[in-house]
Amino acid sequence: MKAALVTTFGGPDVVSIGTTALSDPQANDVTVRVEAAGINPLDLKILAGYMQQVFPVELPYVPGSDFSGVIEAVGANVTHLQAGDRVFGRTAPSKGGAFAQRLVIAADDLCIIPAGNEFRAGRDVAHGVRHGASGALRCRPFAARGARADSRRSRRRRQHGGAVGARGGGVRHRHRVGAQRRTGEKPRCRRSDRLPHAGLRSVRDIDLVLDTMGGETLEKSWQVLRAGGRIATLLEFGIEPRNGHAGEAVFFTSATPSLPEAVRHFQAGQLQIVTDSIFPLEETRAALEKVATGHARGKVLIRTRN
Repeated sequence: MKAALVTTFGGPDVVSIGTTALSDPQANDVTVRVEAAGINPLDLKILAGYMQQVFPVELPYVPGSDFSGVIEAVGANVTHLQAGDRVFGRTAPSKGGAFAQRLVIAADDLCIIPAGNEFRAGRDVAHGVRHGASGALRCRPFAARGARADSRRSRRRRQHGGAVGARGGGVRHRHRVGAQRRTGEKPRCRRSDRLPHAGLRSVRDIDLVLDTMGGETLEKSWQVLRAGGRIATLLEFGIEPRNGHAGEAVFFTSATPSLPEAVRHFQAGQLQIVTDSIFPLEETRAALEKVATGHARGKVLIRTRN
């Protein structure tokens, strides 16, 4: 099958398009024909080799975690899904595999796409759960480490990347548990009503920053914390406390338990999805380069089929 392949760590330029064999499905697995996959900042970190201590990958590696598609075959023990079902989900980052025409995944890691929704919507719901409702700020199902316990006590929070794309769902999830909304990007959508309360450019005295960007954005985040404030980052696992502020890396083991809830929020209009652009699989390198610039106005997607 055709797939994006990585044979050495580096930037987007190390990605090539080639062919690879599909792994053998087991009794509890399903084979999915991938229709759409999304690029996340984590994909770039894995690509560069920065995440080997947390999410070790073996080369050659097919990148990508968030995806949607159609089930082609089910294992002998799978009874709740069948061939033809439209599904979305997330592979383990160490396994990857979403930037390909097909993948094999455990049936229990999938969720049905609601009738009438596009494949890209299903994929983005999974992403919205993973970034917006994960780690430090999600209050129920995620197996996060570190700062989750403080999410109920602190009331002023800032999420970088929360104003655009499916991450806006994270802002809305936090608002449901009483958090004051502060996002780290000014609104860049053509319709200003899509992202109410976004675009606060001057923010201070923040209790908790959720960093989904890393790098320079993370470095500047220390400046907005109040005394005793903390940063929870999804990308920089080497973060250390600074000037009396706590810094912790957080992650979760699975998005699957919260996918049905995210679907309900999406159907109720409480989780909005903004797509920046869609690239064919053959242009995966260009899609990664766009995300790397930090200028995408929403999610960048990859279509694996013409």
